Amino acid sequence: MKAIEASKLTKNFDKVTAVNDLNLSIAEGEIFGFLGPNGAGKSTTIRMLCGILEPTSGSATVGGCDIITEAEKIKTLIGYMSQSFGLYQDLTVEENLTFYSTLYISNKKEAARRREETIETIGLSKYLKYLAANLSGGWKQRLALACAVVHRPKILFLDEPTAGIDPVSRRVMWDFLYDLSRSGMTLFVTTHYMEEAERCNKIGFIWEGNLVAYDTPQGVKDNFKLYQVIKIQCERINETFKLLQGHTLIKDITIYGDALHIGVDSAKTAMPIFKKLLVENAIIINEITTIPPSIEDVFVALSKRTN
Repeated sequence: MKAIEASKLTKNFDKVTAVNDLNLSIAEGEIFGFLGPNGAGKSTTIRMLCGILEPTSGSATVGGCDIITEAEKIKTLIGYMSQSFGLYQDLTVEENLTFYSTLYISNKKEAARRREETIETIGLSKYLKYLAANLSGGWKQRLALACAVVHRPKILFLDEPTAGIDPVSRRVMWDFLYDLSRSGMTLFVTTHYMEEAERCNKIGFIWEGNLVAYDTPQGVKDNFKLYQVIKIQCERINETFKLLQGHTLIKDITIYGDALHIGVDSAKTAMPIFKKLLVENAIIINEITTIPPSIEDVFVALSKRTN
């Protein structure tokens, strides 16, 4: 049985189609990354899958339950962690966990056992008496995750779980997510971080309500090569960017540290032309080569193609 399946899932708001004919098939224990700009339809999709919002048309099951006829049952199978998760700021870490564990689990002894397990797993022991309001961003996210999984849901929805926290805390958070996945929990994660997309088993990119890419991270890069990418390392990089920007052969150009990544239809055609242009402008080239497109390259290209 698939953890999540959707067929032609659609949601209209008046004359606006927020989600259009969405098809998904997510296996149990899989980490699925759902990407797209703000307003693309990510939150609407999650609300439908959680049984909160009824679709206009199409169908979906979550944990084998129909999102329309068995919405209340779905709510017992899932956990949800939003970007602004509902922690009670004036309660301690321990009090927040106590509240959420007893909310989900009626047996007090079982709730206490799950609570202790979660505290140990996520490393919250030394912060139990801290008010949630006094925690750093990274520790607030850990507490939010603990509250979302204390009842051991089969499927966990996470809406930008690492937004606004430092790189070390983000890595720690992903270590926890991998542990949950290995335990058999299915994770549905929205993120704006392209390197996090690479960590997922499968990813989907939604644009204006339409799923325009859906595959493994490597599959997306292999199957959606909309252009070739040239990498140029050179002196006076900002001047080089301005010189090349707007060139008729260029589909996309971005500065990455001390290098330019340039999208073109044919690297073989474009490279000698760019090299000649830089030499004519007395710009020293340290390296010019082709590189495989990144997830970010692909999604930027897809966004421009669908505009």
